[in-house]
Amino acid sequence: MIIREALEKDKWEESFLICKEKTFCQSWNWGEFNKAMGDKVFRFEIYDGEELVALCQVLRVKARRGTFIFVPHGPAILRNDKKYEIVSFLLNYLKELGKKEKAAFIRFSPIMERTDGNICIWKKLGFKDAPIHMHPELTWELDIRKDEEDILREMRKTTRYLVRQAEKIEGVEISKSSDEKDLEGFEKVYEETAERHSFTPFSKKYLEKELDAFREDNQVVVLSGKYNGEVVSSAMIIFWSEIGFYHQGASSFKYSKVPVSYLLQWEAIKEAKKRGCKFYNFWGIAPEEDKNHPWAGLSLFKKGFGGYKKEYVKTQDYVLSPMYYLIYIFEQLRKRKRNL
Repeated sequence: MIIREALEKDKWEESFLICKEKTFCQSWNWGEFNKAMGDKVFRFEIYDGEELVALCQVLRVKARRGTFIFVPHGPAILRNDKKYEIVSFLLNYLKELGKKEKAAFIRFSPIMERTDGNICIWKKLGFKDAPIHMHPELTWELDIRKDEEDILREMRKTTRYLVRQAEKIEGVEISKSSDEKDLEGFEKVYEETAERHSFTPFSKKYLEKELDAFREDNQVVVLSGKYNGEVVSSAMIIFWSEIGFYHQGASSFKYSKVPVSYLLQWEAIKEAKKRGCKFYNFWGIAPEEDKNHPWAGLSLFKKGFGGYKKEYVKTQDYVLSPMYYLIYIFEQLRKRKRNL
């Protein structure tokens, strides 16, 4: 196998169209976003002879807790019969990169189904489960290739009722935009949502840079759900490689009995269909067995629209330096503090 640096954006994006397991975390523009946030970005194409078998976007992250090499939801594998060889080859390459970048460890958020066989790949290569996850390991996805009426019919009865009810309520409206000014309404309800669901919100800079990174290619939209002119629900949706991603969401508890969030989500699904997407990804959900998880209520909301769960191999770490073990303890403590 050989590895080559990817230099052509169009070729990179086109290659993902034949990749089954993928998220926008391997998109070219997510790389540009991370550059804007101060990380180094590397894009690699892995070939077996002349055949392209995998793509991998890699970040060099400099955080307060230490420097590490990170593969967000990757590598994207085009030849499933060569998974072990691809990961092994990539690991050896990243070991050298890690030494050069003075990284304490290499971290993967694998985009592989959580099966015994796939878990074995990482264990056999010397990886260990990370103390935290960086991107969702359990997501909820909906096939939207069906007609709108079929999608509605397959929703939970209560969800379908609330969508229809919101369509009839005077004063409820959903607007769509990729203008930065619409982030103001999002940020207001986002802070309230973070407090209610006990998670640490992304900064204003983070949200602005994310919007900027995808806006030029018309791959992002901010939906604002209003009641009597006031934003009470908002979402940032990313459209990439025939999938719509509900990446950022927020809602106010002020008008909790007015089902604006349900209509907003339905409008997002319809927008994804309009853009030619085949699937709609609701992003992270809580494990079913953890009824006290901060995302339990939000997960119930997402599942109401129909669909199925996708469970990936847990985030994996490969140790490069003894400094890793201090970072491991720090991240464990932070996870407990956040009740995750």
